[in-house]
Amino acid sequence: MSEPVAVTAASSPQVPLIRVAGVTKRFGGVQALRGVNLEVLPGEVHALLGENGAGKSTLIKILSGVHRHDEGVIEIEGRTVAFDTPKQSRDAGVAVVYQDLSLVESLSVGANLMLGREPRTRLGFVRNRQLMATVSEFLRSHGIPLDPKTPVSALPFAYRQMTEICKALMGDVRVLILDEPTSALTGGEEQILFDAIHAVTARGVGVIYVTHRLNEVFRISQRVTVFRDGSNAGMFDTAQTDMKQLVAAIVGPGHAALQAREKTAVGVSVAASNRAVSGVETPGVTDEAAAVLAMSNVSNDRLHEVSLVVRRGEIHGLAGLIGSGRTEILQTIFGLRSVDTGAIEFDGHARQDLTPARAIQRGIALVPEDRHLEGLVLDHSIERNLTLPRLPQFSRWGWLRSQAAVQQAKRSMKELSVKAPNSSTAVKFLSGGNQQKVVFAKWNHPRPALLLLDEPTVGVDVGAREEIYGVVNDAAQAGTGVLVVSSDLDELLRLCDRISIVADGRIVKTVERAEVASAEALHHQIQLSRSSIESSKETPLRTHAI
Repeated sequence: MSEPVAVTAASSPQVPLIRVAGVTKRFGGVQALRGVNLEVLPGEVHALLGENGAGKSTLIKILSGVHRHDEGVIEIEGRTVAFDTPKQSRDAGVAVVYQDLSLVESLSVGANLMLGREPRTRLGFVRNRQLMATVSEFLRSHGIPLDPKTPVSALPFAYRQMTEICKALMGDVRVLILDEPTSALTGGEEQILFDAIHAVTARGVGVIYVTHRLNEVFRISQRVTVFRDGSNAGMFDTAQTDMKQLVAAIVGPGHAALQAREKTAVGVSVAASNRAVSGVETPGVTDEAAAVLAMSNVSNDRLHEVSLVVRRGEIHGLAGLIGSGRTEILQTIFGLRSVDTGAIEFDGHARQDLTPARAIQRGIALVPEDRHLEGLVLDHSIERNLTLPRLPQFSRWGWLRSQAAVQQAKRSMKELSVKAPNSSTAVKFLSGGNQQKVVFAKWNHPRPALLLLDEPTVGVDVGAREEIYGVVNDAAQAGTGVLVVSSDLDELLRLCDRISIVADGRIVKTVERAEVASAEALHHQIQLSRSSIESSKETPLRTHAI
């Protein structure tokens, strides 16, 4: 392992809210943590970074009482603790918001936020009015755009994530651990979350903030600790470090992800730079290129006269707020939503009554937003997941040609650098980045004509993220049209040739990548587009997008 990066932050004279010193953890013959250290001060946001498998999740589970550490010391406000159960952790004031949500979908937002601490009458009945009033006041005071009466099952994924965070914020918290809290939030929603975090840290709460979006670190945290291979790789004062130092600490010197960032000049998309380096002429950036997708005035229950063209070899982004209609555009193209009026053409031919099966037959592939729920069968092997959308390709007279499926799985795993013992490994045992690579690999052979990507790097570390960017760029260079939805505006600017701004189920405008100076400028255009839609309507947009 490479030598740890030099620590730049000095120890504080304050007594830490939580201190982790020399903590180790083994799972059989696997050493998950190798004497890690971490401290969080009262009122501090302390970012915890590292690739998938670096040890972040193991430490979080130790702090939350899921696992018990083998060696080392954990202190909360100077008192040594060792949690045997999650309840002991919660009673000590530690609250954790995981990437995998723990909401009851059949209940309302308000009922979920107060679950287990509902106000009750002397006979044990829930005081619903009081409950809703308490939740409404909390949401209003924090500027969180959720309706407490809305069923969680009706919420978009990002607002379910926000509900999970609010559930933790409403408790008696001393240490709040947030695991990828903004993975599906756009700029406006991020700011709402950051304001809520500032409100709780003002009360002296300490926050451990786990993220793969490195730009957030500089916006929200005061200090950063980096894990690599189960060990400390560095601890920094945020104000005294930069992106390059953090990437180097996360992946180690000489890693391809670091080299990729260095090769990509500021203000130039990865796609454009790769094409320039390779000398490949990509038709996606010219007006004369053949359109693989053309939508003309398409409307349904969520879309309003959407017109959009994606050309061969083009990476086209969709930017907008949660509930703007970005995901619904992809779902309509893939046949998950019907077309009421308007027309969709693929390769110049109109397609009616499209279904997902027909979309796959016509060379359309979808990488969905929630890979666990919609993109993978977690209990199945890599091989089975890769063959599911291509069963006719691997079948003969109704029987699966298992050997052909195994060979194809091995080939795809090698091409996308999927790290696993073998193709029979269950997908649930893979890291988030490798799971996402499996979702991509399902569509690798044959290569699709149109690739639809919905939040393609959610919960993916910096190293795997760069590898996924490479897969997307390779597909575009081979002539695939790519339509990508991302809440990470920096990601859209790195990848895309053109970006369409979506608001209220409409495409408001489309801009060339070269016309957008920064993520802040793109976010400003999104806000302006939303405001223009609101001002043209008699009633304002519903912020929770139901």
